[in-house]
Amino acid sequence: MTISIDNLEKLTKYLPMLWQGLLVTVLLSLLTVVIGFVIAFALALMLLSDVRPFRHLAKVKTDDINRLKRLEFISRFNPVKLIAGVYVQFVRCTPMLVQIFLIYYIVFGFISLPKFTFFGFIQFERFFPGVVALALNSGGYMSDVIRGGIEGVDLGQTEAARSLGMSKAQTMFHIIIPQAIKNILPAVANEFVTIIKESSVCYTIGVQDIMFNVKSIQSASFIIAEPLLMATFLYFCLCFPTSKIIQYFERRMRASDKR
Repeated sequence: MTISIDNLEKLTKYLPMLWQGLLVTVLLSLLTVVIGFVIAFALALMLLSDVRPFRHLAKVKTDDINRLKRLEFISRFNPVKLIAGVYVQFVRCTPMLVQIFLIYYIVFGFISLPKFTFFGFIQFERFFPGVVALALNSGGYMSDVIRGGIEGVDLGQTEAARSLGMSKAQTMFHIIIPQAIKNILPAVANEFVTIIKESSVCYTIGVQDIMFNVKSIQSASFIIAEPLLMATFLYFCLCFPTSKIIQYFERRMRASDKR
């Protein structure tokens, strides 16, 4: 397989398809990060929750040491944290491609989505399941980042807020979370770069991103290598400047912390 200038010149007529794929990839990534952040935030709160419906069992008096241990174990049971933990482990331990197929063929196999196009070429019934699948995956990964950011806030902040009469919810939303967001923003921005690359698997369910259009160009032109090089160039042009912008803001944030 050779790469030639002639083949690249032949592909110039397909450039509008690549620009359409570029737009779809950017929209897919932006929506994924926004929705994924909301999911991750909810999961992080669930992982940090202290919902123990059987906590009263820890106060049961008994001389049976084994029974006492069982009661203490049951009293620590947190169904909310368990559900969030199972979800995060499922996302981490299964391939992205499998998750996309599960969402598209099984979940949305039972849901009838409206069939229409926006921007003239993006098919909603394929684009939306792709966003949902990517967001659910991204939320599972980002939840640990957000949880770490919340836990990284100095415990003295919580104690000071509680001493002023603020409730747990008020302390969390007015004191802890504003400080945690500053810590997690770089990680969330880096997740955007990751999603740009991982969104390429959505072509398997017909989402018209860069890789979908590259496959279409290969089928129409019978040229294999050059379309892949063009896709590589487009992904690089998306990811490299974005990562540099993120690094710039990270340096600015670190500099402001030192003042």
